[in-house]
Amino acid sequence: MDHFREDIVGRRNTGLSGVFYFAGWALVIVFGVYALLMLQVLMLQFSVGALVLFVLSAAAAVFFYFAKDEMKAEYEYTFTNGTLDFAKVLRGARRKELGSMTVANVAACGHVAHPSFKRYLSMRDADRKNWFLNRDGNLFYFYYEKEGKKHIIVIEPSEEMVQLIRLYVPAGVYQG
Repeated sequence: MDHFREDIVGRRNTGLSGVFYFAGWALVIVFGVYALLMLQVLMLQFSVGALVLFVLSAAAAVFFYFAKDEMKAEYEYTFTNGTLDFAKVLRGARRKELGSMTVANVAACGHVAHPSFKRYLSMRDADRKNWFLNRDGNLFYFYYEKEGKKHIIVIEPSEEMVQLIRLYVPAGVYQG
């Protein structure tokens, strides 16, 4: 029998992120129009100041264009027979694969609220990846070593996915 579970985690407080999303669009338009005006000034009469303002406003428009998508981000966790895949979905349109792991290879895992997490969090040389959106959610961590480097991944799975993960981790790895 196959064990399969897919969780899609979005922001719970969408009001503030919605405001930031539309503010991002407004800033894209404002800086884009200003960049076009500076381009027109450059075509009529070249000056270094106008060139600097054009480059800065065009860069700001591009920055806000890509930054606004972070407000509509979701994380997707897919568990299939001991393999956990991670992806980030931006605005429901663009999907970015973050990685995949076999849960049988982790050295420790458990809920972030458990005291054992503090020990791994205090490691200075560990590469931390926070793949969650809601700080008050049911956060779960994985600690593993790969090619001599220490890694910590924090995700926000459902309780059903946590139960499936516990079926595949070795004895003593789950720490509450």
